Amino acid sequence: MDLRQGQAPHDRRPPWQQRLRRFGYAPAKDTPEGDVRDRLVPPFPQPGPRLWRALGVPPVLADRINRWSGWVGPLLVTLVAGLLRFWNLGSPRAVIFDETYYAKDAWALVHRGFEVNWDKNANDLVLQTHGHLAIPADAAYVVHPPVGKYVIGLGELMFGFNPFGWRFMTALLGTLSVLMICRIGRRMFRSTFLGCLAGALLAVDGLHFVMSRTSLLDGVLMFFVVAAFGCLLIDRDRSRARLAAALPVGPDGLVRPNAQVADSVRLGWRPWRWAAGLMLGLAIGTKWNGLYILVAFCVMAVLWDVGARRVAGARYPRLAVLKHDLGITFLATVPVSVAVYLVSWLGWILSPTNGTGGYFRNWAITDGRGGAWSFLPDWLRSLWHYEHEVYEFHLHLDSPHTYQSNPWSWLVLGRPVSYFYESPSPGTDGCPADAGQKCAREVLALGTPLLWWAACFAIVYILWRWAFRRDWRAGAIACAIAAGYLPWFLYQERTIFFFYAVVFVPFLCLAVAMMIGAILGPPGSSDTRRVVGATSAGVLVLLIAWNFIYFWPLFTGTAIPIDSWRARMWLDTWV
Repeated sequence: MDLRQGQAPHDRRPPWQQRLRRFGYAPAKDTPEGDVRDRLVPPFPQPGPRLWRALGVPPVLADRINRWSGWVGPLLVTLVAGLLRFWNLGSPRAVIFDETYYAKDAWALVHRGFEVNWDKNANDLVLQTHGHLAIPADAAYVVHPPVGKYVIGLGELMFGFNPFGWRFMTALLGTLSVLMICRIGRRMFRSTFLGCLAGALLAVDGLHFVMSRTSLLDGVLMFFVVAAFGCLLIDRDRSRARLAAALPVGPDGLVRPNAQVADSVRLGWRPWRWAAGLMLGLAIGTKWNGLYILVAFCVMAVLWDVGARRVAGARYPRLAVLKHDLGITFLATVPVSVAVYLVSWLGWILSPTNGTGGYFRNWAITDGRGGAWSFLPDWLRSLWHYEHEVYEFHLHLDSPHTYQSNPWSWLVLGRPVSYFYESPSPGTDGCPADAGQKCAREVLALGTPLLWWAACFAIVYILWRWAFRRDWRAGAIACAIAAGYLPWFLYQERTIFFFYAVVFVPFLCLAVAMMIGAILGPPGSSDTRRVVGATSAGVLVLLIAWNFIYFWPLFTGTAIPIDSWRARMWLDTWV
């Protein structure tokens, strides 16, 4: 006998669900309400006419503003981000931090097809001769794939072998990543304002800013990861729209779930999913930790498909995805990524095998002759040997470094990385003549503190939204952050650095934007709630912007009095 027959439907749910309701858990509805098209592809809300009337905007102009705001807003944010990143890009006129590897490797790659060994004084010669020096002939042993260095090399080909040239492409990709986050945020939140806010937060993050002005590989990797996420997001909307279009329309003009259609409809070749595979292949071809991103994004995409078919009414959504979607997801990502990765090594593959080509290029015809795998092409066996040696190097890399850090400390900015430091005397290198003592001139890879500390709360918020409200947006952001962050906990004994976190910084900004959206209040909130929310959110955003401006000298290598520099060392571990 069911003693719960007189209870409300949500009270007849399992006890664990009832207990979780006190923490905000919202159980799934037994029956969908309204048009299922709005659940598959929610529409973009339009500002009410009252706002435009209050501003005195004619209806025709208001309609035009609404139609173009989805691009005008993101482009304006991107313009500001670009001006910040390209301003005085060639300063410091020096080879800073790991530019000593990647700037020179990029120059060799775009001219020789493989990296070479440079003289110890090559950095000074590059700056003294404005890049006009001969490229050595001896191949060098390098431990990162070539895509990121080819990207850096494009800037060098256009603007020369100089600081501006080798930083140009990272600045360009950093700027474009702001545009992508604006558009990604707009698509996820169905709000141009929140999308532009996420992009603006990224524009004023110190770590993203510094990495956009330094020719390191991690900024390039970040761009491809964000691009892959954006492609999957577009694919999600378009495939769900196609699924909605296949559902029958009822007599009342509304689309209802239909099990037969949802279980059997095919969603085509899904070109944006193939584009995501291309971007993920380029990410892996930049740094190997792109492999973790590939796995996480593939799982996320499959779960999105399961959710879409469930909303459309599928009786067995997992089986339907297995039959109709899993194959195309695999083909569009894994084989494409592998193919892109192999193509990225084409310069090395086509180099001579007589000992004058790329490092280990002749291994298969010298030390690697014979064996069970001799039927494979020489270049493939040589490349496999090279990759195995690189894997061993990464696995056992434990040489201590002054600025290494544990990933536990990254979110709270425990140990940033100093890329460049000088102590100019008064009257030199921008140090004020009346400084009275030497100045400090530093480029510090440090996230904007207030943004990162707010992001710690935002991560808790999105995990709550995902676990208790099953908000797919929160789950997607959490997945991207986890894919870029959690794998580093497997290598805590390895020499690793805080700037690796730039890969998931864009998603931290999306998390903060989502949290600010909650602070602003849900639709239908009272005027008082809106005013309090807008004031709180505005204060937070202004404080983050002020924080970026305050640390601007440390992000750009601007000379400041030593006392001003000490005032910005908020934590002892930053020195």
